[in-house]
Amino acid sequence: MRLQEDEVRIGDIRAVVIGPVGGGSFPGVLLYTDIFQLTESTLRSARRLASAGFVVCVPEIYPRGELAGVALEFDDAGKARGLAGAASMSAAQFDADRVAVLDFLERRADVSSLLVTGFCIGGHLAFRAAFDARVAATVCFYPTGLHNGALGSDVADSLERAAEIRGRLMVVFGSRDPHVPARARLETVGALYAAGLDDVELHVFQGGEHAFMRDVGARHDPVLTDLAFAEAVSFFRGR
Repeated sequence: MRLQEDEVRIGDIRAVVIGPVGGGSFPGVLLYTDIFQLTESTLRSARRLASAGFVVCVPEIYPRGELAGVALEFDDAGKARGLAGAASMSAAQFDADRVAVLDFLERRADVSSLLVTGFCIGGHLAFRAAFDARVAATVCFYPTGLHNGALGSDVADSLERAAEIRGRLMVVFGSRDPHVPARARLETVGALYAAGLDDVELHVFQGGEHAFMRDVGARHDPVLTDLAFAEAVSFFRGR
């Protein structure tokens, strides 16, 4: 499938929109990056998703300040800057930016419905985006901080608000993820069930490390990546 890729501004937010060429309308996906922002690795993931028949919008998660317009390197310095960027944002700021991006997607003539996904911190942001009643389905890839509320500059109330989710939810973990170990996964799943979300689709990929879908570095697992993408696309299509 041929794709068109455009850089857009959504208020203060720089974003990349990738979608099929040739007209028609498709489900729109808000895709949240990890702490490194709009890297080529994340854009490759967005292109892969778009090629399955989606309009994918990938916004910067730190759209203001010194990291605006910056794609960070996958090294210690980049990690430190990305974590500092996260610490500069409150949950309320993340939420406000999410509303702006969903509003943007909803207004597009080529978007038929709203979906959300994200990786790492973006998985947590995707979970919070699911609070929006317009979101039909959400896929969270190895979301960090859900079990303890770690998100940005404050303690987020994400799991406490899980009952607000009305759309379908899928959560993907790696079994060897030190950021979301077995105990954290158990706490997360228990909280979801306690909130009444007993129809959540959960995947724990054996041997998957944190960021196993990032196609840069030793932690990348191409086989698990293919499986996770296939499950996500099938889930978004409603099986």
